[in-house]
Amino acid sequence: MAMTMTQKILAAHSGKESVSAGELILADLDLVLGNDITSPVAIKEFAKLGKDSVFDKNKVTMVMDHFAPNKDIKAAEQCKMCRDFCNDMEVTHFYDVGEMGIEHALLPEKGLVTAGNVVIGADSHTCTYGALGAFSTGVGSTDMACGMAVGKAWFKVPSAIKFDLTGSLRRYVSGKDVILHIIGKIGVDGALYRSMEFTGVGLSSLSMADRLCIANMAIEAGAKNGIFEVDDITLDYIREHGSAEPVVYKADPDAEYDEVINIDLSQIEPTVAFPHLPENARTFDNIDEIRIDQVVIGSCTNGRLEDLIAAAEIMKGHKVAKNVRVIIIPATQQIYLDAMEMGLLRTFIESGAVVSTPTCGPCLGGYMGILAAGERAVTTTNRNFVGRMGHPESEVYLASPATAAASALTGRITSPWEVMKE
Repeated sequence: MAMTMTQKILAAHSGKESVSAGELILADLDLVLGNDITSPVAIKEFAKLGKDSVFDKNKVTMVMDHFAPNKDIKAAEQCKMCRDFCNDMEVTHFYDVGEMGIEHALLPEKGLVTAGNVVIGADSHTCTYGALGAFSTGVGSTDMACGMAVGKAWFKVPSAIKFDLTGSLRRYVSGKDVILHIIGKIGVDGALYRSMEFTGVGLSSLSMADRLCIANMAIEAGAKNGIFEVDDITLDYIREHGSAEPVVYKADPDAEYDEVINIDLSQIEPTVAFPHLPENARTFDNIDEIRIDQVVIGSCTNGRLEDLIAAAEIMKGHKVAKNVRVIIIPATQQIYLDAMEMGLLRTFIESGAVVSTPTCGPCLGGYMGILAAGERAVTTTNRNFVGRMGHPESEVYLASPATAAASALTGRITSPWEVMKE
């Protein structure tokens, strides 16, 4: 039976020769992930199972990233619960202040995911690892607890949409613009419980940072997962980060898709998602002057070194607009260190921005950049729902690092093509 990439991975992990869309399967897990918000609930559920150990101490990971360093007493207690649990269970991959990062940037960097894996995480953006050719998806904390206990999870096999990519991205256009364009095209429920599978000659135009960003936001289109065909760019990244040996699954030529969507990357322009849904995507021929109060460059979507380099190129030698707060958040300690050694942090600080320790903080309205009523932010994060970054009367505009940096300099939503005269 012909299968998609996702279906082949799920078949292999459920001990079946083949699976079909809609089928219920029990699959073996290669990694179970939690963070400081979702793990405490899972830990409480785990205790009810009467287990005295996790199924594999090397295949469970917890990352303290949402409210760490702790923002208040409740956050401190949540992190302590995770810390104590991982110590008791001798969990190998526990990441706390000093060595942590934003989970979906940290795990690929640490080589904890490879092509062909099945990964669940109690965080909706666990779909990020599809960039590496893995099946990865977000689950609830109860599923996380069961996954930690037995190393298995139930799935309904998803059908798929194929995205056939051609062409090459233009300068100052990135994976963020691509995924905002796609979500604008199909809507926030356009891929509901389906696999978004990316292939085509255009893949060679997309860096791993681009792919990680696109896979990360598959959930914003309602998808069960996003996954990229594995190529030399993927394999080079996996080797560089010391990941386990990859297992490469390619879709059968006659695999069945619900639809095939052709995307010419050369036609993608800098794109901004307006409040209050990621599907409200606009290009600059349809954007009037909109003044802003804050810019955030970071998150599990766009806090990687390549993102910081793009922002710094635009900001270097310029000053942030008066009355605009700019917050730069490297996604991991290693990215922070690399950015420092490259002089990027100096560029940001001299421009009038602040640089934060790795944290999810402002993305979910946690801390490190909360918005007041009536304020507007351009941000490289992944969601712009009502109240997402603070007051319900604030507004969040999603954009690429290049667009966010350009907007920081002008004090209004601005295309990088305008600032860099492209």
